Amino acid sequence: MIPDTKVIFPFLCLLQCGGGSVDVQQKPPIQVTLLKEGISIPCEVKFPYMPKYTKFSIYYYWINSLDQKTSIYNSSKNVDIPSGKQNTTAAIHYNYSITPLENSASTGTYYCEVKWSDTQKKGNGVFVLVRDTGYVNTSYGWEILVTLTVLLAVLSITATALLLWKRKVLCPRKNQPNILRQKVETQLPSANPLPPPVYDSLDVQQVDVYSSLENSTNNPPKRKSPPGKTPKKQEALEEFSDTLYENI
Repeated sequence: MIPDTKVIFPFLCLLQCGGGSVDVQQKPPIQVTLLKEGISIPCEVKFPYMPKYTKFSIYYYWINSLDQKTSIYNSSKNVDIPSGKQNTTAAIHYNYSITPLENSASTGTYYCEVKWSDTQKKGNGVFVLVRDTGYVNTSYGWEILVTLTVLLAVLSITATALLLWKRKVLCPRKNQPNILRQKVETQLPSANPLPPPVYDSLDVQQVDVYSSLENSTNNPPKRKSPPGKTPKKQEALEEFSDTLYENI
């Protein structure tokens, strides 16, 4: 029984191409570089050692932040099949270096794309960040110490000012009744006793005169009539004193 050639040949081709998958990988996915320095765009191409896949073309391009595509480089490859490596899978690195980078606008995603006669594959891309200056390891010890010192000084000055303001505002309020009392006392006239009315002094004098006159009338002094005076004169004097007493 002769097998059908239409079934055998596709089966043989399937066996021959079973390990013939192609792929393109780019690792690492992120790179950081400085100006005036270079970058290397990674591109790992996997293909089987078969005449169909040993000839291919590689294209390098990048897409900037504005989503603009710029072609960088392309190259055609023709790989020889090593002895005893037929139908095995090859993994070859085709990294492309760009140096130097002129400005930070070179930041973007760089791709590697491989084209065969009947298929093509593109890597996931590598994002490259271009910096103007590198990392500077600075010590923040003194800066922190100075900052804390200044902060403590400001807080101390503020607290002192608040205490002084509080004392200045509250103390006058406490002393305000005393101040008002002193002002009222200074404004009031001095509590010197008023001189007694004139009539009081007159009354006292009248009482004294009355007492003296009464004493003189009740107990008349025993005077010897001076020589040369008659009893009539003495009687006239007594009448005069009585009249004066009655008038008073």
